[in-house]
Amino acid sequence: MSEWAPRRFWTTASAVPAEGGFAVQLDTRPLRTPRKALLILPTAALAEAVAAEWQAQGDRVDPASMPFTRMANSAIDTVTASFDEIARMVGDYGGSDLLCYRAEGPEALARRQAEAWDPLLDWCATTLGAPLRTTAGVVHVAQPETSLAALRDLVGGMTAFRLAAFHDLVALSGSLVLALALTRGRLGVDEAWRLSRIDEDWQVSQWGEDEEAADVARRKHAAFLLADRFYGLCG
Repeated sequence: MSEWAPRRFWTTASAVPAEGGFAVQLDTRPLRTPRKALLILPTAALAEAVAAEWQAQGDRVDPASMPFTRMANSAIDTVTASFDEIARMVGDYGGSDLLCYRAEGPEALARRQAEAWDPLLDWCATTLGAPLRTTAGVVHVAQPETSLAALRDLVGGMTAFRLAAFHDLVALSGSLVLALALTRGRLGVDEAWRLSRIDEDWQVSQWGEDEEAADVARRKHAAFLLADRFYGLCG
């Protein structure tokens, strides 16, 4: 049995100015979130991207083909309602950041990590005012509370829309520092993703590529690119 999907009932999806930002209209009907809030977007560019997803639908609606709509819904229905909790959760990644945990061996991998990640931790210390400690292995290393507070403040200063995307950038990369470097222009999106995958790429170079793991990596990479684009469209 095929999964039920709603039929298309509109002719034209368009982005229009609205109180508090920009709305998306399906003909003359304003688009709403799953929790029935008006879908008010912060920029015309993001509204146009969402409208384009709805305009591209066929006879039946395919939610999987509308990632910008899905993330905008999340920003309004979930992030706005629980902003402090989500910002704190994302900020807490600074206490266990990927870049702070180095391989005990082999030496070539440890050297590759240091060459790639040390400059970013230096940037985090000097530009963001948040020095972080590194360790070898998986034993937890305590980070300076002043550094964690500085990182939490940066996350807490984001809008709900940016935080929705930033959450995905951090979760997918495993690094708050990488996500901050990306969104602040220190890194490009391809470089940020590559730097988050040093351990995995090393394993592939030594043992070959596992097809299932490669498929998971491709899907994560696509989601990472999407989150970066959504963040940029938020203004």
